[in-house]
Amino acid sequence: MDGAGRRPNVILVLVDDMGFADLGCTGSEIRTPNIDKLAQDGVLLSAMYNCARCCPTRASLLTGLYPHNAGVGHMGTDLGTPAYQGFLRNDSATIAEHLRAGGYRTLMSGKWHVAGDFQPRDYDQWRPGDLEYPTPRQRGFDRFYGFLDGAAHFFSPHYVMEDDTRVLDVPEDYYITDAITDKAVAMIEDAVAEDSPFFLYLAHMAPHWPLHAWPEDIARYDGVYRAGWDAIRTARHETLNGSGALQANWDISARDADVPPWETVEHKDWEANKMATYAAMVDRLDQSIGRLVSELKRLHQFDDTLILFLSDNGGCAEFMAEDGWAQFYPDLTHDGRQITMGNVPDLAPGDACTFQSYDKPWANVSNAPFRLFKHYVHEGGISTPLIAHWPRGIVAQKPVHAPCHVVDLLPTILDAAGVTPLHDLDGHEMQSLQGESLMSVFEGKDWTRENPIFFEHEGNAAVRLGQFKLVRLHGQDWELYDMEADRTELKNLIHGDRSRARDMRRQFDDWAQKTGVLPWDVALPRLLAAWNLESVDG
Repeated sequence: MDGAGRRPNVILVLVDDMGFADLGCTGSEIRTPNIDKLAQDGVLLSAMYNCARCCPTRASLLTGLYPHNAGVGHMGTDLGTPAYQGFLRNDSATIAEHLRAGGYRTLMSGKWHVAGDFQPRDYDQWRPGDLEYPTPRQRGFDRFYGFLDGAAHFFSPHYVMEDDTRVLDVPEDYYITDAITDKAVAMIEDAVAEDSPFFLYLAHMAPHWPLHAWPEDIARYDGVYRAGWDAIRTARHETLNGSGALQANWDISARDADVPPWETVEHKDWEANKMATYAAMVDRLDQSIGRLVSELKRLHQFDDTLILFLSDNGGCAEFMAEDGWAQFYPDLTHDGRQITMGNVPDLAPGDACTFQSYDKPWANVSNAPFRLFKHYVHEGGISTPLIAHWPRGIVAQKPVHAPCHVVDLLPTILDAAGVTPLHDLDGHEMQSLQGESLMSVFEGKDWTRENPIFFEHEGNAAVRLGQFKLVRLHGQDWELYDMEADRTELKNLIHGDRSRARDMRRQFDDWAQKTGVLPWDVALPRLLAAWNLESVDG
């Protein structure tokens, strides 16, 4: 509870597929003054970890449990066990359920994606509200506006809900980031009018593909990325090293082996335009945060509001056509215009008739200085800055480098709100929370996480224990790194410290067994059978 005795409002901002180095305060050339200001006046935690992918991170963040314990060990497809049922389990309570029981007004605007497997082209067959497809309103939220599945067209989304009803029409000037913010502001106004403390889960879809942005935002980055991914990645690393946002000036990881040198690229203008569009999406996202802050100040709520900002995974290397993603989404806009699906060289991204991604080379830039991408549990896939701001409750301070995990956010929020966790709900006994409160960090005190942090996604696995991390790619050997000396994972210590590696491996295996982790060579055939496929990339 804050120093004035008032229970704070809480706004949890989760953005989608944004890499560690995509903010100004973490080295980026993208304009993010509003988010940077929150970091400057609050605290930036440089070693916050997510779960490497959209669904698992959301499940973990919402419940204070590891994703398998929450029921979303992979994605939305039911793979036949409680850890992999694809939607939130009944023995887990969401932040909204805890806080509503504690007297909070609970609001959500944005992306849900913890409620089963939705096929975008078959949206007329969806059954939101069924047992396997719970909506936010069934999991503790008083109000909801947004999207149930993983991605959507920014100008012409295939399925939007408001509370319990599908929204059938969107205006001509519709854009997802703006709409999510508009609805969030309206919900806050209603809560303030009721004189209730509120919790807002603001789950933006940006900057997830497809690359869609307003022309004026794209124009702001015209020519910026003609220097190429090698130069931009190096510049971000140098800025990061000079900013103090990282614990040490680690060497940057090598350009990914699948990424060609910029000077060899044939379609340079197109590649530069893709990154300019991505930057425009981040820019618009920052503008929306600025608008939210302005509204909080207008409503005299800013000083009493805890704002938490982070990303659900690292930058996304998915290439639309070859990886198969484009085929899942409608190829017509609401007004009947044909959408060219996939990354087509020399077709400029950004407008409503395109559906592209920025691909592995620019994801490698987003994740600088770290290795790998979304899906993987090397640092590039799981690292996000956590920005926390609360004028009445947080001591403005330099970046904090203690490792923490999205599972820690629910106990932190309950601690700040003075709300006791639910032990049972609707006749179900709740699992014990698995995270640790970060309130000591916010108060400027030394804090060290007591328990290890575990990761598993598609057979990619890791455990972070103190300054050391044991990690592997699926089907490959374990690697051991000293995160304080080498968070960019360049110096594998496994051969010189086998005793430590064996102990950490034992802890991981014990956690995996207790949690119900399925080996990926067992889970993958179940996934393919559910999708009626013979193989799947990634």
